[in-house]
Amino acid sequence: MTATAVGLPRRLASLVKLEHTVFALPFAYVGAFLAEGEAPRGRDLLWITLAMVGARTLAMGLNRLIDAAGDARNPRTATRELPSGLLRSGQVVALCLVALGLFLAAVWQLDPLVRLLWPIPVVLFVVYPYLKRVTWLCHLWLGASLGLAPVGAWVAVTGELPWQAWLLGAAVSLWVAGFDLFYSLFDLDHDRVEGLSSWAVRFGVGGVFAAARLLHVGTVALFVAVGLGLPVGALYWLGVTATAALLLYEHLIVRPGDLRRLDAAFFTVNGVISVVFFAFVLADSVA
Repeated sequence: MTATAVGLPRRLASLVKLEHTVFALPFAYVGAFLAEGEAPRGRDLLWITLAMVGARTLAMGLNRLIDAAGDARNPRTATRELPSGLLRSGQVVALCLVALGLFLAAVWQLDPLVRLLWPIPVVLFVVYPYLKRVTWLCHLWLGASLGLAPVGAWVAVTGELPWQAWLLGAAVSLWVAGFDLFYSLFDLDHDRVEGLSSWAVRFGVGGVFAAARLLHVGTVALFVAVGLGLPVGALYWLGVTATAALLLYEHLIVRPGDLRRLDAAFFTVNGVISVVFFAFVLADSVA
């Protein structure tokens, strides 16, 4: 086996940032556990996991393909696999097709309603990379894309979409949009030069922080509303409290005049939030 063949899986995994699955997958599990009020069937969790891996890989692959030319002009992203030549477009297209196949295969093992709804996330994935070219509302679109994770898992195990499922999805959407506003600060100067749209370009650094605060307050408020609409126990409320505390910490470690810990705020804290909240929901469901 050649060195190229050995390195290809590693480069593909790096392309789609598999480690960032921690942002979405735990909240899909949250949707499944809250929907059932107890541990869902292992079979359902398996197919939800595979559907999430396929969907997220497809979304990241499409994003990298569509943004390849722009990434090559951005010093922060020029070393990514496509602009640097470590991967070819055809290889990434093949990855996207495999990911779509995995997503569809998993969807067809879940509730029949999910089979009717599968085009919705795919459309969101395709459209998202283009939005930054036309509107500073692109962060909310990304939030909606990931906010479908708990909604999809909910309907996957119950075949129903009550208001609690939608509020849970909205909470995740606001959480993702809020931390994506912080992420946009990494490329503020580049986006201005390229004439791209983002919240940071439109409203400046101060506008990013103000909007992120509002979105994350909304996240906590919606988690509270979900809990009030379900027969949850004390551990769920401890999870909401822990999430609120972590979000507060995230906003305390970065300020408009001090972005030195922006990496920690975006990657570390948000990964911890998703895992911690799911851990409390899991404990509450099986208690």
